[in-house]
Amino acid sequence: MAHLPPPLARLARQLAKLPGIGEKSGERLAMHILRAPEKEARALAEAILEVKATVRFCPVCFALSDKGACALCQDPARATGVLCVVEEPQDLAAIEKSGAFQGRYHVLQGALSPMSGTGPDDIRVKELAARVAAGGVREVIIATGSTVEGEATASYIQSVLAPFPVIVTRIASGVPIGADLAYTDALTLRRALDGRRGM
Repeated sequence: MAHLPPPLARLARQLAKLPGIGEKSGERLAMHILRAPEKEARALAEAILEVKATVRFCPVCFALSDKGACALCQDPARATGVLCVVEEPQDLAAIEKSGAFQGRYHVLQGALSPMSGTGPDDIRVKELAARVAAGGVREVIIATGSTVEGEATASYIQSVLAPFPVIVTRIASGVPIGADLAYTDALTLRRALDGRRGM
């Protein structure tokens, strides 16, 4: 980036640190910001600063919120007796977009990963157990990923919640809609067969 003026190179380096961007994309984005009207560039900078200053984790479910408890936790229309446990806020967003779930959430802020040094104390399982122990929850739906880490996290949650009078379920996994069975991996096919249901 020596070919760029120092302020532009600095912006490109900062942008390149974002996930999925890299050096070339960082330069391209920096050039776009340079060419944008000052009003747009200022609005982008202000939006970044506002997010850093105001967005926090909901004290109830640990989703993202800009004022105390999040909108989902405050929504009286949502079922309070069913909790859907996800790894990250973006997983919650994906389930919300589907419109298939009308209960409450619990965001773990990660998954168990001994290889990365993420243990039970690094995710929000204690808080989940406290919510269940407080009463009123009849079902916990574990919606962690179908990765090794997601499966380990699901098993751990199941063991933690075993002493409580609550139903623990796991979201189904299997063949995606539109997929060709010939190109589906063996583990996915096994999951699909194990999770089969009546028609």
